Amino acid sequence: MTTMTSMTRLLAMTVAFTCGLTGCASRSAQPSGNGGPSPVAGTKPGQTAANTAPPKLVVLLAVDQLRGDYLELYGGGFTAGLKRLTSEGAWFTRAAFPYLNTVTCAGHATIGTGTLPYRHGMILNQLYDRAAGTSPYCTVDPAVKDIALSHVPPAAAGNSAARLLQPTLGDAIKGERKGRIVSVSLKPRSAITLAGREADAVAWFDERGGWMTTPALSASLPLLQAYIAAHPPEADAGKVWERLRPIDAYQKEDAGIGEKGTGGWSATFPHPLGKPGTDPLGNAGAADDRTFYTRWQASPYADDHLGRMAVSLFESLRLGRGETTDLLAVSFSSLDMVGHNFGPRSHEVQDMLFRLDATIGRLLEALDAALGKDGYVLGLSADHGVAEIPEQVPGAGRIVSSVVREALQKGLAAALGPGEHVASVNYTDLYLKPEAARRVKEDPKVFAAARDALLAVPGIAQVLLGDELRGAEARRSTDRVRRAAALSYHPERSGDLIVVPRETWLQSTAATTHGTLYRYDQHVPVILYGPGVKAGRYEAAATPADLAPTLAALAGVTFRTEDGRVLGEAMASSGGKLTPP
Repeated sequence: MTTMTSMTRLLAMTVAFTCGLTGCASRSAQPSGNGGPSPVAGTKPGQTAANTAPPKLVVLLAVDQLRGDYLELYGGGFTAGLKRLTSEGAWFTRAAFPYLNTVTCAGHATIGTGTLPYRHGMILNQLYDRAAGTSPYCTVDPAVKDIALSHVPPAAAGNSAARLLQPTLGDAIKGERKGRIVSVSLKPRSAITLAGREADAVAWFDERGGWMTTPALSASLPLLQAYIAAHPPEADAGKVWERLRPIDAYQKEDAGIGEKGTGGWSATFPHPLGKPGTDPLGNAGAADDRTFYTRWQASPYADDHLGRMAVSLFESLRLGRGETTDLLAVSFSSLDMVGHNFGPRSHEVQDMLFRLDATIGRLLEALDAALGKDGYVLGLSADHGVAEIPEQVPGAGRIVSSVVREALQKGLAAALGPGEHVASVNYTDLYLKPEAARRVKEDPKVFAAARDALLAVPGIAQVLLGDELRGAEARRSTDRVRRAAALSYHPERSGDLIVVPRETWLQSTAATTHGTLYRYDQHVPVILYGPGVKAGRYEAAATPADLAPTLAALAGVTFRTEDGRVLGEAMASSGGKLTPP
């Protein structure tokens, strides 16, 4: 079978699938008008005070590692999407996560569900399984098998939302409106936790070099396969990432202390992608293709690819143009991969933001062209921020997990006697063997021995007993550290002991990372845009958990959460008072 024949068949399948799902009759966009769609007290779901129909599309954008101050530091260079959202949207400039474990899975689950980790259960990127003694990624599900959308075969264990303990906004839209739910990202833990259990199309990129989806979404396979076949990542092979703008448009020095590069790259531009089947030096005949795919994911080309995929799915499925309310979720992952390796001061991070600004601008233009500017509501946030590279900050440092484990083991052995007492060290969460866990909880002297041993490790500021974080009282504590740890604590998934690092001390060998309660990790943007939104800068307290209930209210969808609030002060038609349906 020729390539052209294969493509023809794939495109024919796509047309059949799309027409069956949405209908192929031509329909003009139906903007919702200028009277905002925000439901107020006494209205029914789907109805606004002015009796105008709410938008039929909710757009949820997440930018992995978009630190809150980036929009201020580098915003002068924005000309497209990010400029439009910050100047024409409602921007909560002081928004922040209130919890300790500011990592990708926790952040995306918070955005998707409007709840915090103690409730949704996605406390870390990897969830320790006490029975198995393993730490799989938060969406890994041995009961399912992923479906490959390109040439890379699926791994033994698949991915699903099985471990997500709360419904998402997407689940609510599917249940109440029978809408279409679409979510794409490079990371499965991002795409899946934004979408939930009831998605129609979800796709993510396997680090080995191929796109994947979940078997629950087999109906969308022709559409996804056709797009990926026509636009493979390999089309970017041989490209070189150069600065988008003249060097004097970038702040600070290039190749700062501690920058590491990735995939064999140096810390300075240019950054060649290379080609599949070559090693980091460009030599042919490499045993695997991960060098190219590692570089591609950590480049602006991956963001551009993801943006174009989102537009293709939006147009092919005619999202927002049916009788239902639809959701389009996109999580841009590449900034995180660049930030970990080059740090927040780098020219690479700045260039990623300038290019992401353009990518988001093209997405908004596509939405405008099909629906009109009043035809959709949009929310943007991030899953976490990032720390400075420790080598660039006086007094900063690194905490080594093996040193933490060894110190804890010695402290417990002194109190309990010889034997292996530590089961796992998973970032901030320390898991003990059953008998050691019982003794630490019941005997203050044993806890003190463990605590003191850990506090002797450079960079550890506090040690908390997990069992004391499980109640509502801890989550309401006036002690900021205790409250943040409690909001990250789930009794069935969290560690027996929780360590809190000192500020600017990192638990990572990457150039830099995140995952603490300090402002550089917690502070992220929260932006609303669309009909019913009152543009401006807001200093009121807000968290990314507020996005889902607020977007639901704007779209007239019933969705209440215990942790997120409706950001009524940014609603144009509510006078600052908004009651969700």
